[in-house]
Amino acid sequence: GFRVEHPQKVINKIQYGSDWGPTAHCGKKSTDEVNRSYFSSLAENDSGDGDDDDGEAPKAHTGRLPVSSYRLATDKAFDGETNRGAYSFCMCPGGQIVPASTHPDEACVNGMSFSRRDSVWANAALVVTISPDDPVLDGYRKKYGVLAGIEFQRDMERRAAVMGGGNFTVPVQRLTDFVNEVPSTSAPSSSYRLGVKPSPCHEIYPQPMVKSLQDAVVNHFERQMPGFLCEDALIHGVETRTSSPVRICRDPTTLQAIGKKGLYPSGEGAGFAGGIVSAAVDGLVVAEAVLDDLFEDGEVVSSNDKSLKKREKSVV
Repeated sequence: GFRVEHPQKVINKIQYGSDWGPTAHCGKKSTDEVNRSYFSSLAENDSGDGDDDDGEAPKAHTGRLPVSSYRLATDKAFDGETNRGAYSFCMCPGGQIVPASTHPDEACVNGMSFSRRDSVWANAALVVTISPDDPVLDGYRKKYGVLAGIEFQRDMERRAAVMGGGNFTVPVQRLTDFVNEVPSTSAPSSSYRLGVKPSPCHEIYPQPMVKSLQDAVVNHFERQMPGFLCEDALIHGVETRTSSPVRICRDPTTLQAIGKKGLYPSGEGAGFAGGIVSAAVDGLVVAEAVLDDLFEDGEVVSSNDKSLKKREKSVV
């Protein structure tokens, strides 16, 4: 999928409304002032006398709310033939889009927030699910076998790099243009620091993925968060590494890699998690398996001791 970025003030408006939106607070004076000014201008534009459409003036609140976040998901993103899963991932309020490429000929992005969440942007991945037997991967499976997913990722990242023009510049497209399949000729400001290029990002992925993501945005995400689909929303290409496309097989009991004793595949990279929390939980499970292997009857048993015990048993 892609990483979509909105002004944080827009997300505050969607999530908190006009009454509470102005109270979103991060502690950075310039960012908080941008948010307050945005809501002040909205109030002035709504009515010449400063009143809302219902005749009541916006309520003034003195509380402080954290900058807002969101989570979106649907399992009914129609790709033209069937429904796919589509969802937001790793939402970063007050965040920044950062490079995640591992090769100069590939373009891949990710997102992050500093601890204070004090930037003027909010970003999240918008992704579509692909199953191991997905028709989208047919050509890749035929050529690359079990590594089809990895090669698919690389191919999409290479396409994005070419479209961006190289040197880690990434292609971008207004979300409104993406759903209408119109190449963007301009772009709002972006937190990505290595450069962006307005591009036809809808041409990067296979059509079933593009269609399902368009359907998710228009018919599901916009209904869940009215205002999410707007001119200021900017997608960045591409986000392809939300989860590992391969899994290192491990014994279900010992959790050690099949054929490699002492190696414990775990977390996202090994294919056993799909996010920070699930990776942490898998790490706890694997840690217990490691302890079970190291301890016998409450005592630490070294690998040398185990080898000696095995030899003693074989002699007996």
